[in-house]
Amino acid sequence: MTIAIKKIFSLMLHAGHILGLRLLRSHIGVWSRLLPLTALTVTLSACAGLPEVNYLGETLSPKATPTVEGSKGTIPAGKASALLSKRWAKSPDNLKAIAALEEAATGEPLVAGNKVTLLLDGPQTMAAMMDAISKAKDTINLETYIFDEDELGMRFANLLMEKQKAGVRVNIIYDCVGTLETPQEFFTNMRNAGIHLMPFNPVNPFKRFGHWDVNNRDHRKLLIVDGSVAFTGGVNISKVYSSSSFFRSGGNKPASKAGWRDTHIRIEGPAVAALQLTFIEAWASQEQGDLPDQKFFPPLSPVGDKLVRVLASEPDGDFDIYKAYILAIQGAKKSIHITSAYFVPDVQMVQALCDAAQRGVDVKLVLPGVSDSGLVYHAGRSFYAKLLQSGVKIFQLQVSVLHAKTAVIDGAWSTVGSTNLDTRSFLHNRELNVIVLGDSFGDDMEKTFDGDLRGSKEISKEEWEKRPFGDKLKEWAAMRMGYWL
Repeated sequence: MTIAIKKIFSLMLHAGHILGLRLLRSHIGVWSRLLPLTALTVTLSACAGLPEVNYLGETLSPKATPTVEGSKGTIPAGKASALLSKRWAKSPDNLKAIAALEEAATGEPLVAGNKVTLLLDGPQTMAAMMDAISKAKDTINLETYIFDEDELGMRFANLLMEKQKAGVRVNIIYDCVGTLETPQEFFTNMRNAGIHLMPFNPVNPFKRFGHWDVNNRDHRKLLIVDGSVAFTGGVNISKVYSSSSFFRSGGNKPASKAGWRDTHIRIEGPAVAALQLTFIEAWASQEQGDLPDQKFFPPLSPVGDKLVRVLASEPDGDFDIYKAYILAIQGAKKSIHITSAYFVPDVQMVQALCDAAQRGVDVKLVLPGVSDSGLVYHAGRSFYAKLLQSGVKIFQLQVSVLHAKTAVIDGAWSTVGSTNLDTRSFLHNRELNVIVLGDSFGDDMEKTFDGDLRGSKEISKEEWEKRPFGDKLKEWAAMRMGYWL
């Protein structure tokens, strides 16, 4: 496969790179050679779609009390009920019902006894992750979509190689489209240092013959150290995370040097085991050999009071993250506050948001005002008219590129992860989200959302109706590619 064709794939399959649009202009002639392969891929994917979930809540049979796992296994229903009542004393009355519906839809239990720390932007996240790596004793498991060979990527890689040479087992899963522009020598150097690497779904079909599905990507961002501390969210390993976003740095940096706006979390406690399991399953999915026995699952004692649910999705799976989002939106009583980097929702998601606004819920969306992907930017804007007409309030983040994927509903249902509100995340990618239930973490999420609002500009219905015809045309054209974005 030629370099030119690889670059076109980068455009089609990773709408998160602004480079894709430049490559489209400079390699437009390659389309004629790519069309047969593209047509085949479209044909094979034509029957795929998100499930009907508008009436999901009415078809489920939830338990009276959600299942709660602790450090020693499942907590008896009576004790679980008492624990939930204590933890959710100040939370909305419907939180228990939403948690029970969510379990019925996803099959995943709540996990008690965790400490969850919110990390904002690159510097805070990278410092926390590199500190944990430096203290590793046994294992480091890293799963990432982007791993760039830049100043930050080299620092990260050098630290991992140091730990491998010191006797720590380092395993890395990296996506082959997310790292398409990263020289292979970068990974060869890590492999020569003893690090065990798994390239996810190579672009070249002959490198994974018989198991090739180029449209399905591993978009997760996950780091687990010694099986006892984990990090996940939206942050990739790239120099764009070397600085804080413009408004969170006090606005004292030139816009050209402002970092991307993103959110990550640090987790300690029993939930780390569930995150560790998702990494091991992702490694096994590539059928390139199992990981050797290591201390992947050490005893994990309670270290906090946070109740979390770990949801991992994959193509042709059960759409757990999608279902959880829909159920939470449908069950909202007071507020829905969503921050989404790439917003190209399906009709069911749009309708759920509109229905919530029309029943009096405060629905606010923080979406990109500055984007690294023009296609996604304009595709997302094609939904604005319907949302604004229904009473949804839309804000566009200014100056910094938005990459966070978070939500807080009724101040008590929160999620941080890798999942964008778009078809690609819900249908084509491997994604990972952590749901945290309770008002304490919800308060932190609300404060973060308020900070994003201060760095954003609201789009009014009247202003939107007056936008130029050229913008409307771009929105229409971008939505024709909505399935791929």
